[in-house]
Amino acid sequence: MNLTRGRIALLLGLAGLLLLAAVVVSPLLLMSMPSFLGNGGTTVDCEDQVQVEEASDSATSDIPPEYLELYKEYGKKIGVQWNVLAAVGKRETDHGRSNLPGVKSGTNHAGAAGPMQFLISTWGGKARISMSSKFNGYASDGDGDGIGDVYNPADAILGAAKMLKRNGAPENVRRALFVYNRAWWYVDQVEEIARRYAKSGEVKVPPQATDDCDDPLVEAAPSDVVAKILEYALAQRGKPYLWGGTGPDAFDCSGVVYAAYRAAGLSIPRTTFGQWPFGVRIKEGDEQPGDLVFFNSGPGTSPNNPGHVGLVVSKGKMLEARCRLCGPIKVTSYMARQDRVGFTRPLQNPDVQEQLKKLQNPAL
Repeated sequence: MNLTRGRIALLLGLAGLLLLAAVVVSPLLLMSMPSFLGNGGTTVDCEDQVQVEEASDSATSDIPPEYLELYKEYGKKIGVQWNVLAAVGKRETDHGRSNLPGVKSGTNHAGAAGPMQFLISTWGGKARISMSSKFNGYASDGDGDGIGDVYNPADAILGAAKMLKRNGAPENVRRALFVYNRAWWYVDQVEEIARRYAKSGEVKVPPQATDDCDDPLVEAAPSDVVAKILEYALAQRGKPYLWGGTGPDAFDCSGVVYAAYRAAGLSIPRTTFGQWPFGVRIKEGDEQPGDLVFFNSGPGTSPNNPGHVGLVVSKGKMLEARCRLCGPIKVTSYMARQDRVGFTRPLQNPDVQEQLKKLQNPAL
């Protein structure tokens, strides 16, 4: 009788210890759970270029309706966070409401003009530029009148979105803002305003700015060879651009493509000019991971002699090393780029086909 009661007490004691252990350990287990197990079993949407933020009450009460519409429209079109774009407009001219010199006419003491305070030299050399003329700058035609007017809100906001995009947004917002106005205190102020304008209270970056999207991309590769190419290329994300760079610490656009193919045991031309005629041309819409996408970009380039290349990692997405001031190597969208000239598939080049045969059968 006493022995039975003792066993029962022992079992109850052990059960209590196990329950206590479960209570203590469970938070740790929850913290270490993969993200795809949370949120009702949903996964990260790696296809979104920018997560569209809902405007906060602060944003709708502070931003003039016509400006808010422009920030959202061109933020989405160019691929930058609208609330960051709006925060720049707030910090620069209070959304065009400031009466300081240079906002509505002329320039301020630093030579800046318009609601987004572009330097006239950065805009393109003069305040109003015909879009049919040749110029070097961010002058843009947001209202469709054929003129890039630095004082026109639609034109200026579109130009600012392009500038932020070129310099690192949406992935590296701080870098993009620093290039916009080279002071870290300015970056901090704009980010704080952007957080207030978002209902979430955050400045969100797209999923492809993190490694959450790497594994699905590699797993979806059409072959083991392409998986190796993608695995290497994605591992270079975050490294800086270096003209002529082939790694391991920095790359240029064709250099990271060349190195990724080399990591899979394949040899392709080193430069963009060599890579363009090397691969078999692929019709737009038929491209797949491992293919190359080319752009008419840079001095001495043309639609028949593209100067920039990216590595397709999924439909609509590429890994690219764009330029020294464009932020680090990253995954971005190629669909919004106006200067895209075509796709090629190096894996279908006869020389690469022979290399693949030798990789599969070293005795050949």
